[in-house]
Order: sequence, then C-alpha cells, then structure tokens
Amino acid sequence: MVVDILKEWNPWWEKKELVQELEGIYRPPYKELIDSVKIREITIITGVRRSGKSTLMYQMIDNLLKEVSQEQILFVNLEDKKLTKINLDEMYNSYRENLNPNKKAYIFLDEIHRKKGWESWIRKKYDLMINDKFIISGSCSYLLRKEYSTLLTGRNLTFEVYPLSFEEYLLFNKIEIKKERAKVILDRTKYKIANHLKKFINLGGFPEVFFKSEEFKIKILEQYFDDILYKDIIDRYNLNSQKAKDLALYLITNFTGLISLRNLRNSIGISYDTIKDYISYYKEAFLFFSLDHFSYSFKEQKISASKIYCIDNGLRNAVSFKFSKDEGKLAENLVFVELKRRNKDVYYWNDVDFVVKNKNNSLTAINVSYTDNIDERETKGLLKFKKEFNQAKELMIITKDLEKKERNIIFIPLWKWLLEI
Repeated sequence: MVVDILKEWNPWWEKKELVQELEGIYRPPYKELIDSVKIREITIITGVRRSGKSTLMYQMIDNLLKEVSQEQILFVNLEDKKLTKINLDEMYNSYRENLNPNKKAYIFLDEIHRKKGWESWIRKKYDLMINDKFIISGSCSYLLRKEYSTLLTGRNLTFEVYPLSFEEYLLFNKIEIKKERAKVILDRTKYKIANHLKKFINLGGFPEVFFKSEEFKIKILEQYFDDILYKDIIDRYNLNSQKAKDLALYLITNFTGLISLRNLRNSIGISYDTIKDYISYYKEAFLFFSLDHFSYSFKEQKISASKIYCIDNGLRNAVSFKFSKDEGKLAENLVFVELKRRNKDVYYWNDVDFVVKNKNNSLTAINVSYTDNIDERETKGLLKFKKEFNQAKELMIITKDLEKKERNIIFIPLWKWLLEI
C-alpha cells in the first residue's frame, strides 16, 4: 500500500522524538527559509545535491512538531524507487484518507523534479485554496526557470542553498565571531581561524563531509561528484557518459580559467553546440558557474569568453589533477562562490578577477592574490579599471594576511573578507 511507503519516510507519525536525530545543526543564514513554513506561499528550496536541503526541511518539521500533531506533516523523498510509478495524487489521497482527513497539512516533497507535471499539480492545489502548505526541493536550477516561475508567480518564495560558508564552517567548529567585537580578535583565535581556513579551502563546505573522519572525506566527495554527474545530469538528459565526464573533469581541473570552445572541442572531440549544451546542464545542476566579461555593451559581453568556477573546492580537489600552485585558484574560487552566496551581480574584466555591480549602480573591483607579496600587476589592473569606469567606487585586493590601504586600494585578508569583518 502507498501509505506503508509513506510511513517509512515519516517516523514521527509513530514516535515524535525521532526527527531530532535528523535535524542537524541550525544554519543562521537560512532562518528565513525555516520560518517560511508559517506562511501560505509555496516554499521552493533549490541548490546543489548534498548542500543540506533535506536537513533544512527536517528542521522545519522539528519546529512544526512543537505546534501541530504528527499526522499533519507529510515528508516524501521522490527519489525513492518505490514511488516511481505512484503519482502525486495517489500519494496525497492515500495520506489524506489514512492519516489526516481534514486538518491542515504541511507537505514536504524532496527532489520534486522527479515527478513530471509537479508544478501544475501544486498550482492547482494552491489555487483551490486547499488547507495545505507545500515545501518543495530540487537539485537543479530549472526549478527557477521562467516557465515554472511564471506558472507559480505570486505563489512561491524561492531559496537557494549552498554548501557551508566559512562563517558557518566556524560555527560547526564551535567558533562564533561576534561582529561587533571582531576588530579585537586574540592571536589564539586568529591561529584557530587560519587553521580552519586552510582545511576549508581544500575540503570545502558540504555539511555531511564536515562530520566524517579525514580518511573518508575525499572518498565521499568523489561519490558526490559522481552522483551529481550521473543522477542530475547524465541520466536526466540521456547524455554520452564518457564525454560528459571528460568535459566535467576538464572544466573542474581548469577552474577559474577562461573557457575556450576551440580547446574543448579539440581536447574532447565534441561539437561546439554539444559543449554548450553540456555546460548548461552542469550549471543547471549547480556543479559549475560561468562568469561573463564586464561591459555596458551586451553584445561585447556575450562575444567575450567566460570564466568557469566550481560550486565547492573540496569537490574540485577530490576529482581533479592537483598542483601546488592551485592554492591561489582555490582562494579565487572561494571568493566567487561567496559572492554568489551573497547574491551579488558579478563579472570579470581583463586583469580584474571580479567586478561587482552594486544596487546603487556603483562598481566594486576585486582581485584575489592569496599571498602577502602582491604582484604589481594586481594593483595596475584595478587602477586601470578605475580609470576606464567612473562608477568604480571601491578597489580591493584579497590577500593571505596583509591588511592596509594604499593608493585607494583596500588590502584585506581572505578570512576577514569571508567573515565580513
């Protein structure tokens, strides 16, 4: 029976305390997401696989169990193969008939994209004013596509979940930086931060990896890469698995660099159009991001080559060919992902790593030089950018430990920038 499968996913129907084993550590940046369970609009949670979306759902459930009865909560992971041939109506009706015929329901549908037509089904339920609150998640950005957002316009709140930020990583290590007192940080705390930053730069921020012993971290990250590649990309789009993996490995090894379609075609032996399609699928699964050249001319922006970045340093290091010189690239990748996490509008420009378009139309130009011996090229690139664009109001170089202000350029250590101190 369908209800028996649902019971497997909802242990709190029998024992309320069980959810506490699943809820994990609370992540402050997602408080608004967790609180969104209180409003009628559909909550959409998206982000890369294993970034913590399911745990956030369990945290919402844990909060709900303090206020509502167990049977009012339904959680289903739609990747369960037992549910493959069971449609959403069958699940919903079985739940209502057997557990909760008339009370308000809080319905959590994890990996919603596994069910074709889910968006029309949920919209109908919402528009019929059924007494339900829907919380849905998916490991692909097509949940944000225009056709879906249009279909659910005014009916949803969308949240994108990333692996741990450095601030969260420190919290998981029981180090909390009080921002109002952060200018006076004791040396012993700085040493702890530096030690954790070194690990974070190399192993990244996937939440479950954090809790594993060192001997298993890389193996788990390798498995994450395979799961993203095969489950979220190759299987979904019926791609050539070898070519899709070869291209992904090429990009992950050459992260932070410019993408040359000619080099890619020559190296892997697939057409320009196929390369473009594959890259769009990688981006859709949040494995990679591309960064456009900064220009006020849209045409110039699009004809210029793009740069490629990876969602997580640990994921990159687990599967790529690594070299000692990669520390600078890892720091640059870390900064890019943090800018995305902060919802910044980001580009690159010539010898400037990142150009941020601020809400007031001013520009911030950032170079990442993970050293304290700053090459003159880094400062020249920023000054040239400021000369070219009057809107450039802030120039910054993110360093290893150097902190100063010179020639109107702010030099700030990476750890301070990541913690927004």
